[in-house]
Amino acid sequence: MTREFRVRREQDLPATPQQVWNAVATGAGNLGWLYPMEVEPHVGGAVTRGHATVVEWKPPHRFACRSEDGKGFSNTLSYAIEPGNDGISHLSMGIHWVHEGTVDDGWDTRADAAEKHVDFYQHSLAEYLRHFEGRRATYVKAGRPAPPAHADVFTALLRQAGLTDGTAVGDTVRFRVPDGLGGPRDAVVDYLSGNFLGLRTTDGLYRFFNGYAWNWPIWLGHHLFTDPVDEKQATQEWKAWLEKAAP
Repeated sequence: MTREFRVRREQDLPATPQQVWNAVATGAGNLGWLYPMEVEPHVGGAVTRGHATVVEWKPPHRFACRSEDGKGFSNTLSYAIEPGNDGISHLSMGIHWVHEGTVDDGWDTRADAAEKHVDFYQHSLAEYLRHFEGRRATYVKAGRPAPPAHADVFTALLRQAGLTDGTAVGDTVRFRVPDGLGGPRDAVVDYLSGNFLGLRTTDGLYRFFNGYAWNWPIWLGHHLFTDPVDEKQATQEWKAWLEKAAP
């Protein structure tokens, strides 16, 4: 039995094809909006995330990589970039999972989570290109040890971040960054949708993820554009922030 899952997203981006390529097909670019993913720049090259291999490499227009687990499952990530008018590029992004054999009980959960996370990541790509393109990024990730016990835990996190019941995308809030990392500052709410919160400041893209719907922990993955960043200290500070925000 073969089971497949596909995600396809199309978007116009405020950047040239080369700038988009640098963002999606290089390690330095991925740090600015996605997560650490180094790419060897040729077909057959290694991709560190998911132990994948480059299967298409035509800069600055087409890039794809594929990972396989040796148990019948493969995951292909692909990007196609075309030039548009007035400095705009069109990106087509795809994810294709294939599993040969019996699928475990977690397939539907992972598929649902993947599709919803993709929307947040693709939004972050546009934000990176619009506000931080070409700047060196440090990625900071921290999480809670266990899934939240109830839905209100993420609501408490939103309050800690500076949001209220009436806050909407586009609003400016007083974001409560840990004191050890510079303390509160103004931030624009650039994404707010169910299980996801995105805040943008002059120095970073701050991303929060609620795993409650999938019985996963709450976690965060921030893209910081100040230099230097003590990654170890920042991770510890944000981990403590999570514990305080949603006890």
